[in-house]
Amino acid sequence: MKIAEVKAIPLEIPFSHGGNAAGWTGSAWTSLATTLVKVSTDTGLVGYGEAFSYNCQRPVQAAIEDMIAPIVVGREITELTEWMQDLQQKLHLFGRYGIAMFAISGLDIALWDIKAKAEGVSLCTLLGGPEKPTVSAYASLFRHGEPQTVADQCRAAVGEGYGWIKLHETEVSEVSAAREALGTAVPIMVDTNCPWLPDEAREKAAALKPYDLLWLEEPIFPPEDFSALAKLQVGVGIPIAAGENACTVFEFEKMFAAGAVTYAQPSVTKVGGITELLKVIDSAESAGVSVMPHSPYFGPGLLATLHVIAARAPNSLAERFYVQPEALLYDEWSHPEAGVFQVPTGPGLGVEPDVNVISDYGVGEV
Repeated sequence: MKIAEVKAIPLEIPFSHGGNAAGWTGSAWTSLATTLVKVSTDTGLVGYGEAFSYNCQRPVQAAIEDMIAPIVVGREITELTEWMQDLQQKLHLFGRYGIAMFAISGLDIALWDIKAKAEGVSLCTLLGGPEKPTVSAYASLFRHGEPQTVADQCRAAVGEGYGWIKLHETEVSEVSAAREALGTAVPIMVDTNCPWLPDEAREKAAALKPYDLLWLEEPIFPPEDFSALAKLQVGVGIPIAAGENACTVFEFEKMFAAGAVTYAQPSVTKVGGITELLKVIDSAESAGVSVMPHSPYFGPGLLATLHVIAARAPNSLAERFYVQPEALLYDEWSHPEAGVFQVPTGPGLGVEPDVNVISDYGVGEV
């Protein structure tokens, strides 16, 4: 079976979230931008992947269609670990982080979709998982910056059945409001998105310690300062989570060797796809580190994460970005029931994306 075509499909889907539109980068964030990777084969099988592309769709599309497609079109799809290693080596001049790896990740997910479809089984089954897989989810709240809104959103998420809540806040007042709203029984995680240098991070983390966090996520810039993360974790005594910005298992192995994290957070749309995600899970197990994949997505990246968790990391939680998109590629599969995702059991990723959503929300020619 050979690759006949590789196509990038940028999408932008508006969303609402119950608060103000403040985003992570200082500008209003009101839509989800992602790039699907559609791979067609000479046998008629088609697979879909997802490449991370927030605010960078044009370069990601160029990487997929101008860098990757000329190398892989016409190529036989064989054992994917060696296949993807060869592709990474061919593309190493473009860097081992960022755009190139986002594009590689999308392709890899699509190829695993095809591989499972060729076997006539779901990805979870292909990876040795259960017949009726489910994955517990946590609600990953938008960054609101308003204590009352944070409290209201926490109550709403618990009311829908979520048993874990993640905040994207950097101030004690918002975390305090969440803890007061939730009481002591609901675990809280705080993702700060790399706002502090090490000295300030120690002060901020110490101020957050009374709120009994399950983890403090990415408190330090730069995120690859694993030594500083390790010192913070030991010095303050809050479990550290990180890894959404790390690419390939090699970065995670450095992270583990430094003792930087209690929870590793590989992102399937960034790390190198399913192939690298599986390597990270194996490495984390050897290092005694828990894996909590980063997955605030609604496309093939979410489905891929669910299948991998169900099959290879059953004690992990899946992240459900707590926003309300205007449309969904996989509508019924994007909504946890009482805080639990049902994992689709059809061939490949289990279900095909909604072609009407692709048509309606495609950016440029689709």
